[in-house]
Amino acid sequence: MLLNQVKTHIIALVGVGVSLLLNIPLPWLFGPLFACLFVALLGMKLSAIKPINDAMRTILGVAVGATITVAFLNNLSDLWATMLLIPIMVFIIGLIGIPYFQKLWGYDWATSYYSAMPGGLQDMLVFGEEAGGNVRTMSLIHATRVLVIVIALPVLLKLYWNADLNNPPGILVNNLPISEIFIMILCGLLGWQIAKYFGMVGASILGPLILAAIASLLGVLNHRPPAEAIWMAQFFIGITIGVKYTGITSAEIRRDVTAGLGFCVILVVLTIVFVGFIQFLDLADPREAILALAPGGQAELVVLTLIVGADMTFVVAHHIFRIFIVILGAPLFARLFNQPK
Repeated sequence: MLLNQVKTHIIALVGVGVSLLLNIPLPWLFGPLFACLFVALLGMKLSAIKPINDAMRTILGVAVGATITVAFLNNLSDLWATMLLIPIMVFIIGLIGIPYFQKLWGYDWATSYYSAMPGGLQDMLVFGEEAGGNVRTMSLIHATRVLVIVIALPVLLKLYWNADLNNPPGILVNNLPISEIFIMILCGLLGWQIAKYFGMVGASILGPLILAAIASLLGVLNHRPPAEAIWMAQFFIGITIGVKYTGITSAEIRRDVTAGLGFCVILVVLTIVFVGFIQFLDLADPREAILALAPGGQAELVVLTLIVGADMTFVVAHHIFRIFIVILGAPLFARLFNQPK
């Protein structure tokens, strides 16, 4: 295990080096992602270090929490129009996705439901396993969903909105007050552990987010984590996505990954339709709308939002609401489809 973990991180660092050399956008994200994905598909055994990966997600939670100010809270009422689209979009995703996996690919209902729902990857796997779903299948489908969204969104943002993907995600650490760095570390680690203790979904992001938001509202936290910390978080997110394909077989590629890719096409089309509707009614900036509605992983979307300089709180508010809707929606969908939970 230790050897695989060391090997994985060396491969990821090589990926970063190659990406920097070739001037590929988002080198700290795409470098480790593609490097680990490539060697995983070649059959090499890779392994991530989960506690470190979770710790890196706390950075993103603090980054979001630090943007929550009194002004943001006063403007929350302005989000209702786009927030109302979230349950509608989730319902349509389920309405299309569950029959897609169940009828076209022959998966059981639990696997189909938790593969279709655009919630957090780890959360959907836990709930899906408890419901009797195929964990390996769900893992590959969700990994493919996140992979495609992470690749497709920067392309859309660059080509359609001419977003600068080389923006630093924050100021450098030597420009931040030491006191605020200490507060960020405290919010990250303490928030994570408190949220974990209470069994909060997405504890590694939401716990730090809540504590950092409190610190921001009290006026003791006035900056986001430094660029170096965000780059580090990107590095471990890239590894996490890539290693999901470790041990994959040709049969899994033909069935599970192909099913996941087909579903991604559905998700991308739905997202574009909803963003087009928002743009037509002038409800929000379309760049922020696509980041807010894209059914990718919360951590990955936070990173992209930081890079392009979009409204962080707008984007994250929609993703938190989506995850909330997905988790509460299981009993409702079970009844609608007349299937056991």
